[in-house]
Amino acid sequence: MKFSHFTDTALSGNDRVQFQIQATCSLWILSSGQAKAVVQTSMNRYQAALLGIGLLFMLLLYVGLPGPPEQTSWLSGDPNVTVLAGLTQGSSPVFYREVLPSLYAHRVEVVLLHGKAFNSHTWEQLGTLQLLSRRGYRAVALDLPGFGNSAPSKETSTEAGRAELLQRVLQDLEVKNVVLVSPSLSGHYALPFLIRGHNQLRGFVPIAPTYTKNYTQKQFWAVKTPTLIVYGELDHALAQESLQQLQHLPNHSVVKLPDAGHACYLHKPRDFHLTLLSFLDHLP
Repeated sequence: MKFSHFTDTALSGNDRVQFQIQATCSLWILSSGQAKAVVQTSMNRYQAALLGIGLLFMLLLYVGLPGPPEQTSWLSGDPNVTVLAGLTQGSSPVFYREVLPSLYAHRVEVVLLHGKAFNSHTWEQLGTLQLLSRRGYRAVALDLPGFGNSAPSKETSTEAGRAELLQRVLQDLEVKNVVLVSPSLSGHYALPFLIRGHNQLRGFVPIAPTYTKNYTQKQFWAVKTPTLIVYGELDHALAQESLQQLQHLPNHSVVKLPDAGHACYLHKPRDFHLTLLSFLDHLP
């Protein structure tokens, strides 16, 4: 592409400033006056299109650059945290992702389950694993059987089988002083484990879990595990159903995340992370 020059006999030399643009054009820019200019060009349509695209790109860069990020980096994932992955042993291996404490270690360790449309990778993408590591917690996220990288298992067809499978996974990974985070579908695993082996849990964080109607008020009342019930304000179905049952747990607190739906931890990750960390940090 090449521009020849501007011509205007009505202007003096002081009214013109010439800029040489390398590899593109030589162009006169008028510094003052309202005289008309004539531009002679020798570019084809292809070159004109390239010029237009280039100018549009520069404009978008100028007006579309994001402002400075919010000062919330400690609430999200850290690329410097290493997320380990592996399979448990046994006849029904379960895929897991794990992070270790970055600096100092808390006594409790966090196990994260998942809902129907998700898997262990959700907690890595959300930054929950990395955040827990930075805050001194060992955390393990599981792919439940039939999800993610875990093959289906016949053991999951019964309540006892699901509780025993979760028990074996925790033993295989040597997870102790467990705080179990259980959203939605994972209630099929977490609640049988809670009812049968709640003495092994240091804390329980149900997030609108399924399967709550399968237990009586008396069974819930027998569980002394500190429990943080989390749900989204806009979840008018499963959240309300599970809340009605889980409130029978004697040692519970409730947090409603505003403007969040069923997967409230995805809709309001900052609020969820703050709530979870506060609960973990205050466990005895």
